[in-house]
Amino acid sequence: MARHSRFFVIECVAGVAVTTLLVALCLRQSGEEELMSSEATARVVMNVPREKAWEKLRDISMAHNYVPGIVKTEVTTSKKEGVGASRKVYQSETKGLDETVIEWNEGHGFLIRLHRGDAGAPPPFKDASFRYRIEDAGNGQTALTTSLIFTMRWGAFGEFLHKRLLAGVFRSTIRDVALSMKAYYETGEPTTPEKLKQLKADLKAKTSH
Repeated sequence: MARHSRFFVIECVAGVAVTTLLVALCLRQSGEEELMSSEATARVVMNVPREKAWEKLRDISMAHNYVPGIVKTEVTTSKKEGVGASRKVYQSETKGLDETVIEWNEGHGFLIRLHRGDAGAPPPFKDASFRYRIEDAGNGQTALTTSLIFTMRWGAFGEFLHKRLLAGVFRSTIRDVALSMKAYYETGEPTTPEKLKQLKADLKAKTSH
């Protein structure tokens, strides 16, 4: 009996050791994956020269005219442009998100950090930023690239959510921003949900041929 008991104890200790090792590996993997950043990008060509596009892009108070789901934009700093300028974009009269410029490339675009005050990026992001970039495309046209750069929260679980559920959503959202900006820059009129729906239908019909 004593011999069997010893074997039982050894087996239990071995089991605990294996379990502990697996947990440690999972935690290590989770920690490593938290540091990995991802990017969702869309590109369109606009029928306006870059200088004219930049006049609109540099005005950070105009986001509600071309970002789907945004109803109001409020500049919250004395700086209106350049690094350190910040705005709050609202999905409703009370639900807002802070966007602060952390890079500024005169004439070509900027990078903004997405955050809620001092609390950092909203879930599911650990960190998130958005880049607007414009370049000459020739013939009086401008290439616009919109990019969401982010790190997911929750380690391996967050990566699973991203790869299995959210990647397509992010790509679609970034594409919608690019399409909406193209329409606004070319017409000077805010891109409404109805207008965006029509733009997407037209694009789908065009690419299906």
